[in-house]
Amino acid sequence: MSTTVPPADPAGDPLLAATGEQAWIEVIQKMDEVYNDLLQYEVALEEKNAALEESHQFIESVLASMSDILIVCDRNGGIEEVNPSLCHFAGKSAEQLARTPVFDLFADEVERSKARDLFARYAREGVHDCEFFLRAGDGSTVPVSMNCTPRVSQTGKLMGVVVTGRPVGELRKAYQALRQAHDDLKRTQSQLLHAEKMVSLGRLVAGVAHELNNPISFVLGNVLSLQRYAGRLGSYLEAVHGGRIDSLPALRQELRIDRILADMPQLIDGMIEGAERTRDIVDALKRFSAVDKAAPEEVDVNEVIERSVRWVTQSASGKFTVDLDLPAKMRCRGSSGQLQQVAMNLVQNACDATAGQPAAHLAISGELADGRLRVRFADNGPGIPEANLAHLFEPFFTTKPVGQGTGLGLSISYGIVERHGGSLAARNRPGGGAEFILTLPVESR
Repeated sequence: MSTTVPPADPAGDPLLAATGEQAWIEVIQKMDEVYNDLLQYEVALEEKNAALEESHQFIESVLASMSDILIVCDRNGGIEEVNPSLCHFAGKSAEQLARTPVFDLFADEVERSKARDLFARYAREGVHDCEFFLRAGDGSTVPVSMNCTPRVSQTGKLMGVVVTGRPVGELRKAYQALRQAHDDLKRTQSQLLHAEKMVSLGRLVAGVAHELNNPISFVLGNVLSLQRYAGRLGSYLEAVHGGRIDSLPALRQELRIDRILADMPQLIDGMIEGAERTRDIVDALKRFSAVDKAAPEEVDVNEVIERSVRWVTQSASGKFTVDLDLPAKMRCRGSSGQLQQVAMNLVQNACDATAGQPAAHLAISGELADGRLRVRFADNGPGIPEANLAHLFEPFFTTKPVGQGTGLGLSISYGIVERHGGSLAARNRPGGGAEFILTLPVESR
């Protein structure tokens, strides 16, 4: 006998009804979660698409703005991408160039063979600054400096190469413009150097005039004495030739002929010494003021410093004393005029810095050690403000009032010393005042 079991009635069973409702709620919640995830994925995808589009536009704008030609090739040398500069150069569109061999751009078979050989041999290492002749759109051959860089996948597999190039004519124009700018800069620097010399010489004109006045006055005094002696000798010679033999002894004593004969060698030696001293001063002025183009020569640093001190101290408006303590025979190779400009600038700066001191003083000391000479210029002025120490040798930096300094003296001096293989430094002394230290290589014998 069989028994039939009737189906369960959810409506009649509260437990089953509750379970079914809960399942539907969970399904709906899962659908909501999936829908939210889809919305977020869609937003993220749109953002990534926008970023990708922006990146693509940026790359296209960079490629369009490049003046150099750019070619992206596959492993077999087929063109995959070009920039507008190459299209303009070749006279073809990007579509016409796509999938064509890059070697078709070269001028002739010789250039193609050379390019194939280099690209095949050095594809992984890259080719840099190789000059090839390419065929331009107008049929002319143009020399182009080209670079080839490998393009690899994430696994390191060679995918192709990226070729860039620039017509050599443009490079030559750029080099020529750079050379011209360099020549103009050197010429301007030379003019500034000469102008600063003239400014220094103008400030020291009183000292230079005094330096010249001493030997010239000495020569002039001796010439006047010789002029008087010439009159007496003339009178005595007239008596000799007139036959007045009896009166010659008395006339000789009256005209003091013996004294004249004794003085003349000393007068002539003095005139020679004064003339030579004047010549030396004039030569020093010429060396200082001339545009330096001569080859380096042996320079007596002692003489350069001593002359600079004389010129500055004789031009100083107040009492300015200088003590010199220099070893003998300090010599180097270079330009006497340029080194004198450095020395004069350092002495003049010390003179200006100590102008307000009751006893303006500068001590110059030197030493020779380790194949170099070192000269210290130590003044008793107020010193250099710490904020200015780092800027002292910058062009046009000056703490002097307008009209009293160009701001070029120390900058030019620094450059001169560097060109002579030396150095110029500044510091404040512990006891007060400023100290400049000039170092130069010693002349080797």
